[in-house]
Amino acid sequence: MRIVSPSNLSADFSRSLLSNEHIPMLRREVLDTFLRDRAVSCGARLIPGLFTSLEAPSSPSDPYLLRYVADGSTKAIEVDVVVGADGANSRVAKSIDAGPYSVAIAFQERIRLPSSLMDRYADLAEIYVGEDVSPDFYGWVFPKCDHVAVGTGTTVARSEIKKYQAGIRARIGKNIAGGEVIKKYQAGIRARIGKNIAGGEVIKVEAHPIPEHPRPRRVRGRVALVGDAAGYVTKCSGEGIYFAAKSGRMCGEAILKAWKGGNGMVTEEDLKREYLRKWDEEYIGMFRFLHLLQRVFYGSNAAREALVELCTDDYVQRMTFESYFYKKMAAGNPWKDVGLFVKTMGSLIRAGIVGREVERLAIATGIAIKPLVN
Repeated sequence: MRIVSPSNLSADFSRSLLSNEHIPMLRREVLDTFLRDRAVSCGARLIPGLFTSLEAPSSPSDPYLLRYVADGSTKAIEVDVVVGADGANSRVAKSIDAGPYSVAIAFQERIRLPSSLMDRYADLAEIYVGEDVSPDFYGWVFPKCDHVAVGTGTTVARSEIKKYQAGIRARIGKNIAGGEVIKKYQAGIRARIGKNIAGGEVIKVEAHPIPEHPRPRRVRGRVALVGDAAGYVTKCSGEGIYFAAKSGRMCGEAILKAWKGGNGMVTEEDLKREYLRKWDEEYIGMFRFLHLLQRVFYGSNAAREALVELCTDDYVQRMTFESYFYKKMAAGNPWKDVGLFVKTMGSLIRAGIVGREVERLAIATGIAIKPLVN
């Protein structure tokens, strides 16, 4: 994995990986099908359909009435417990008034490259930071087996999502070549990548809302939210797949434990005690720490330059991967932590001075200072 600064300085962020460690890249269209098929093979009943509404029970022992559309008609099913795993725009969350929360928009193009260019990304993921690719997140080039995903993310108001999606639907299936108007930040990431994707064919255009924080209410009655529906996507890295899978497992185990201990009944207290409390105890600290990192390092190009400089440090890389692989804050060396703090302050100060001088020069000359192109 390589991270590239606004001025195109790069850091090999996987230099400290051990021989048995790797950074996986997934294709959701493959993973999701696999998970559904495995659930069915283990005894789950799969009902293809579109969930539309949830009717709350009139008493604690009555079932929920879940309505959905299948085969062109509205149907219903009675259930004891509902697990909402239906993404950032969760209808289950709306049904239980889970509360408002902020979202970001992730936009990407799937691009099939000539084999000579695809070789570069056979074992490489790239992350680009800078005002030109995102004001508060990063741009990326991720390998997807036989093509690459090129995209960017940024925080937007929830009301903006429909506008983005309308534009995407209008563009699906089109090649971006030929001067077609593209979004500002997507144009930025394309400019930074430059010749590395020259001649590539856009085979798919995608956009998804990404939760910015856990929802105010993730359990209500016998309804629990997991994954993106609950808001389990980390700041700074934008990771969500692991936390979706893990929260689903923890919620399922909580339901099973309550069923066995409560003669087949599950209560709101069971879900809060066995799922929500355990989740928060294990992961909420990491979510808050990554939120702080994003605020510090993604707020300006000067801070982003400091971030990339720090990413060249072996100790920073090792602590990052220890936390990434095991999903908890790594226990560091106290003396090295002090040294890292000093180095961080030095990087921020140096980058701050550089950033102010660049801005001063741009104002004085009236010339827009743009990052170099690879």
